[in-house]
Amino acid sequence: MTTVQAGREERPAGRPGQDAGQAGTVPDGASRPAPDDAPSVRDLRRGRHRDIWAMVGRRLLFIVPVTAAVSAGLFAAAKYSPFDPLVGYLGSRYMTTSDADKAIISEQLGFDRPWYSTYWGWVQDLFGGDLGLSRSFNQPVAQVIAERLPWTLLLAGAALALAVVVALALGIAAGVRSGGILDRGVTALCVVVQGLPPFVMSLAAIAVFALALGWLPAAGLTDGGADPTVGGVLRHLVLPVVVLAISQVPWLLLAVRESVVTSKGEDFVAGAVSRGIPTPTITRRHIVPTSLAPFVNIVGVRLPELVVGAVLVEEVFSWPGVAGAIVTSARDLDMALLAFLTIGTTVVVMVGSLLADVVVALMDPRVSTDG
Repeated sequence: MTTVQAGREERPAGRPGQDAGQAGTVPDGASRPAPDDAPSVRDLRRGRHRDIWAMVGRRLLFIVPVTAAVSAGLFAAAKYSPFDPLVGYLGSRYMTTSDADKAIISEQLGFDRPWYSTYWGWVQDLFGGDLGLSRSFNQPVAQVIAERLPWTLLLAGAALALAVVVALALGIAAGVRSGGILDRGVTALCVVVQGLPPFVMSLAAIAVFALALGWLPAAGLTDGGADPTVGGVLRHLVLPVVVLAISQVPWLLLAVRESVVTSKGEDFVAGAVSRGIPTPTITRRHIVPTSLAPFVNIVGVRLPELVVGAVLVEEVFSWPGVAGAIVTSARDLDMALLAFLTIGTTVVVMVGSLLADVVVALMDPRVSTDG
């Protein structure tokens, strides 16, 4: 055990016949050699990568039972739902169709079959490469997805990128100057925005920027059914992207701020301050890197909220994406389309959460990979 007396450090004596270097001590400023049986840095990295790959394997296997349970539960819930799928299928003809004809149509479409029989038939078709026919759009499900998925990816990807940039910029600034005017103002604004549903913000944005000021289009992908152009799509994209991004910013921003405030109190930051390192350098090299791992984890956790927000925003702005199709298929109990969209959304959320956990594990070796 090393002891300090009268300002001088005394090191333990070695075995008889050994000098200071042979006794296991090292001169000041020199690094102590690692024991022969200590793992090397390369071994530690390989072991960490093996743990991460093992976590990925476990989580991917977990997706299978989850998607099976979600899909089966969806068919069961639809069967016992008070909504009649014939209403969505017949539309305005439902009131004029006789009960006998309704019974015949239900039998032909399989509406009278037990839910597990319908579910098993859907599973068999799915593994056979047949996604089925969407009654709501009168198109194959694969065609509906192919036409709408790119627009949803554009909307959600742009909104998430904007939310991440704004949250990082304002969150770091508020956390570094915690307790200041910017911090108090940003925190109060986040609390207000958290209480506003996305559809309320969407309607407010349309009322102000589309109807009152006339700066931007209110809805749709193009003006008056014209062919899509890059400029026209971008103009129609501004409002839904900003609204969806704002709905996600509060949680992300507050997470960044809290992480920065926590990092400011760490010993390594105090040590950097005592050595006279400038504050911008401490923020850039010490505080921000340690705050990114929790932020990435929050982004993964917020993916379900992003999906829900995209559904509401697409519906209000008449954006022709997949999220809007979820509402239509759920309203009409269009099970072929609804089941595939539900399973797809579940898989996307779980894979996105997994990717976030992998990034966090790579950034911070202290994070456990047992989950």
